[in-house]
Amino acid sequence: MEIAIIGAHGQIARLLTRLLVARGDGVRGLVRNAGHIEDLRSDGSEPVVCDVESAGADELADAVRGVDAVVFAAGAGPGSGAGRKWTVDRDGATKLIEAARAAAVPRYVMVSAVGAENPPSDDSVFSVYLRAKAEADTALMASDLSWTIVRPGPLEDEPGTGRVTLTREAIRGKVPREDVAAVLAALLHDPGASGRLLYLASGDDPIDAALG
Repeated sequence: MEIAIIGAHGQIARLLTRLLVARGDGVRGLVRNAGHIEDLRSDGSEPVVCDVESAGADELADAVRGVDAVVFAAGAGPGSGAGRKWTVDRDGATKLIEAARAAAVPRYVMVSAVGAENPPSDDSVFSVYLRAKAEADTALMASDLSWTIVRPGPLEDEPGTGRVTLTREAIRGKVPREDVAAVLAALLHDPGASGRLLYLASGDDPIDAALG
């Protein structure tokens, strides 16, 4: 399977890349910063410099053309202002929908966030972030792509356990980034995951059982 990861230098994205490469998949890593190319190569991916925030949909389509699936793992980052939550977390994600359709990429996996199911209406940066994620998720669900949306709880840097809770109901438990990456890798290879919006937290179920 050939997979393009947008925001490929992020922590979850790099973990996901290594898992996919280890199982024999090809990974194309999209980043905006050329200084990250060597890191991506060390992970085993094919680096492509393409800024999802500033690139047009046609340029983004060219960057993902030929893959079987795209993963949106980009984000404006915790130090950014509210404006970039719209231009990256919402507009970048929705632009990728258009690009995937133009490039005939059938599968789209979105890394979202718990809280997007009922985002606050105030002007705090985090509230704007959740509204941006909610709008991006809504746009993807309305598309004709084979989509899956994952909304993890608060992320931890602890080692993954391989045991999670994966549910259609909103849950807010913490989860290691390693387990998020492992769930994403499994979902990419699970035809039954199409059309599912899933909440993810640490739990008792092995990942394969949780997907079932």
